[in-house]
Amino acid sequence: MAQITLNGKPIHTNGELPAVGVKAPDFDLTGSDLKDVSLADYKGKRKILNIVPSLDTPVCATSTRRFNEAAGKLPNTVVLVVSADLPFASKRFCTIEGLQNVVPLSLMRGKNFAEDYGVLIEDGPLAGISARAVVVLDENDRVVYGQLVPEIGQEPDYDKALAAVR
Repeated sequence: MAQITLNGKPIHTNGELPAVGVKAPDFDLTGSDLKDVSLADYKGKRKILNIVPSLDTPVCATSTRRFNEAAGKLPNTVVLVVSADLPFASKRFCTIEGLQNVVPLSLMRGKNFAEDYGVLIEDGPLAGISARAVVVLDENDRVVYGQLVPEIGQEPDYDKALAAVR
């Protein structure tokens, strides 16, 4: 269990992020076309998992825009934006924002993702959705970087995440 904060008040996740060096847990998430998506769908690519509570918040929207901008310059890399949003909402957000370098994925049918990655918020007003985190995987799905953002209202460390991809 990890402690993070929401507006300075302590809340807890169900566990810890996968450790650097371990094989990332597989997942079944829902794409904007309502098809199931798994880690195997991105085999051989480096992956940035931008895990956010909801794209309908300013910080989540900002991190998605920032990773979208960076992703266009990263060869053999995909940015997966994982949120509690319904696929329709995340698709609409990406369309309106003109974001073409990120793949929005929903926890709609993949609740185990948040548990398996240790980001499921267990208490407080956001209980049941994911904390803000970034996990970077190499081409073999090994974790090369992870950050559980300590305050939900803060942005992740983009520089460290992007350096881990390079």
